[in-house]
Amino acid sequence: MIELIPAIDIISGKCVRLSQGDYNLSKEYSSNPLEIAKSFETAGVRRLHLVDLDGAKASHVVNMEVLRSISSNTGLTIDFGGGIKSESDLESVFSNGAQMVTIGSLAVTSPSILSSWISEYGADKFIIGADLKNGKLSINGWQEESDSDLTSFLDYYTDLGISKVLCTDISRDGMLCGPSIELYRSILENYPELELIASGGVSSMDDIKELDMAGIPSVVFGKAFYEGRISLDDLKSYKS
Repeated sequence: MIELIPAIDIISGKCVRLSQGDYNLSKEYSSNPLEIAKSFETAGVRRLHLVDLDGAKASHVVNMEVLRSISSNTGLTIDFGGGIKSESDLESVFSNGAQMVTIGSLAVTSPSILSSWISEYGADKFIIGADLKNGKLSINGWQEESDSDLTSFLDYYTDLGISKVLCTDISRDGMLCGPSIELYRSILENYPELELIASGGVSSMDDIKELDMAGIPSVVFGKAFYEGRISLDDLKSYKS
């Protein structure tokens, strides 16, 4: 069964969602991310994708207190992303309760640095973020487009022992228009052992069921929940 991973995206300590990564299209859903995290845990969710959007834009972790609060008050397995560009940030994120980190921009711009971290901390601690826009990888809070293509990117990191990749189709993120199932299928055809995490476009439990039927291992979702299209009862029943 597909693993359900709700997302909490943070700006100024508050739970928000963007549309297509546009910070100008930010919508606030809660001023209490811990309360949201606890509700997910009550629904039987075991894992949380926590994103520091301020950090992604600033290129250093900003919302550490939110991570500390959720990790201290829930039993959720947390993967944390956004703004991790230095080893001091990396160590702080781990020491404040994240079990894994999602690295996107640095994976594109400074592969040698990330390679050294993988060697030091272990590949199982890292999820590689592959954020796609117009067929290329985007960086720095999705504000810039790189020249890197997905295949060479995945080849490099799977050779280093990375097994977990979070792939986001930016054009669909926050748009509630359905996920890029064919994209994920094609990735798994070429990398069948990959623990692929689909992200972007989920609008309902039907979309999640379709991803599940396509053999996608995991899915991150956010806006569909916050807009009431996926309920806590849906999460309880799907996991039971």
